[in-house]
Amino acid sequence: MSYVIPILLTIVIVAPVTWVLAVAHRKKSYESKIGSAEEKSREIIDEALKTAETKKREALLEAKEESIRTKNELDRETRERRAELQRYERRVLSKEENLDKKSETLERRETSLTAREENLSKKMAEVDELRKKQLQELERISAMTTEQAKDYLLQLIEEDVKHDAAKKVKELEAKAKEEANKKAKEYIVTAIQRCAADHVAETTVSVVQLPSDEMKGRIIGREGRNIRTLETMTGVELIIDDTPEAVVLSGFDPVRREIARIALERLIVDGRIHPARIEEMVEKAQKEVEMNMREDGEAAVLEVGIHGIHPELVKLLGKMKFRTSYGQNALKHSIEVAQLAGLLAAEIGVDVRLAKRAGLLHDIGKSIDHEVEGSHVKLGADLCRKYKESAIVVNSVEAHHGEVEPESLIACIVQAADTISAARPGARRETLEAYTNRMKQLEEITDSFKGVDKSFAIQAGREVRIMVVPEQVSDDDMVLMARDIAKKIEETMTYPGEIRVNVIRESRVTATAK
Repeated sequence: MSYVIPILLTIVIVAPVTWVLAVAHRKKSYESKIGSAEEKSREIIDEALKTAETKKREALLEAKEESIRTKNELDRETRERRAELQRYERRVLSKEENLDKKSETLERRETSLTAREENLSKKMAEVDELRKKQLQELERISAMTTEQAKDYLLQLIEEDVKHDAAKKVKELEAKAKEEANKKAKEYIVTAIQRCAADHVAETTVSVVQLPSDEMKGRIIGREGRNIRTLETMTGVELIIDDTPEAVVLSGFDPVRREIARIALERLIVDGRIHPARIEEMVEKAQKEVEMNMREDGEAAVLEVGIHGIHPELVKLLGKMKFRTSYGQNALKHSIEVAQLAGLLAAEIGVDVRLAKRAGLLHDIGKSIDHEVEGSHVKLGADLCRKYKESAIVVNSVEAHHGEVEPESLIACIVQAADTISAARPGARRETLEAYTNRMKQLEEITDSFKGVDKSFAIQAGREVRIMVVPEQVSDDDMVLMARDIAKKIEETMTYPGEIRVNVIRESRVTATAK
């Protein structure tokens, strides 16, 4: 028990001292660490300051180099501009000298012409005076005035000339028809198929709707760069006018116009309109249109029910979706001709599939006739030969407008089916009102001639039949009347194809037996 108390006292004294010593040791350790950290932080800060100074010097050097390079480019461009202006100045001076010389020459000519004009006026006055004296002398000798003499001469000549004129007209018409029948189809078909003048405004433009008029400025772009890029990439003219919320695309090639329309609509939806994006969208639109043309061609082949057509011909068939003739879609027309040819072939008893094939390909030349010289008939026949179509199909394509003689029943069937598809009322761009107005106008023109009893426009306006009063119109008069009516129709009406004028003179005698 006596040992315990000293031990406890020792513990009580030693424990606080130990704790104080431990605390002092830790404090020294922490202070050492803090000093080391502060030293490292100062080193890092110094290093950062050195790096920043280096970066600053590099940036200054780059800026100086850029400014020097820009200055050199500006100096070069200024020199080029000055040289160009000097060239323009020399050209202008040269033109001014030429104009001065021409002006002097014109003045001399004008003086000469004025003198000649004065001499001519004097001579004309003398001629008029002499003519008056001659007329007075003639009137005195003949005992008739000038008007009386004219009437007398015309009366004598009219009867003689009338019969001769009618006879000559008959001879000329017979001779002209022989030659015209060979040329008329070629000329008319070429004009109708490749021109379609009455509907050019409707078939060469497309309208793209805009969400707002603000989009027009974005389409034009800074200094017109966007619109120039789009026009250059597509070959289509963009017309941006006062039309609210609309842009008009104008171009003769319908495929290019479709590419431009798709690209522009996508750019409007996307909102990012700049040259790089325009090029990207145009490329995508070209691929899409080509794919659509191929799909449309395959759909047409599938609809008609034929197979084995070369892929390039299928693609060209799809391209005909963008081709019209008098408003009639060329692809739909070809499908209709193929179906009609198949029906006619089935009735006659010839190869239905071959007839459909020839009917579908008969206008294939229209897919490239805006790009290659030549009529669509010749181009279509060349395409069929190139892609190994049969001789019957090639001849059917060549003969469907009568340019060559048909060599098979199928060629005749295709020719008939083409005429049926194109000639039926409503197939081509004519509203019912325009169609009926044309028929009425045709009958009004024929009724306006003296001696006409009745007239009828028949064959969907392709023929007019005229009944004349036999007592007022002789056989010779009929020839002149038919010619005059046809001429007036040509001058006053616009119509597809041709109109045949038939003048009929019929004499009837009636007696009653009692």
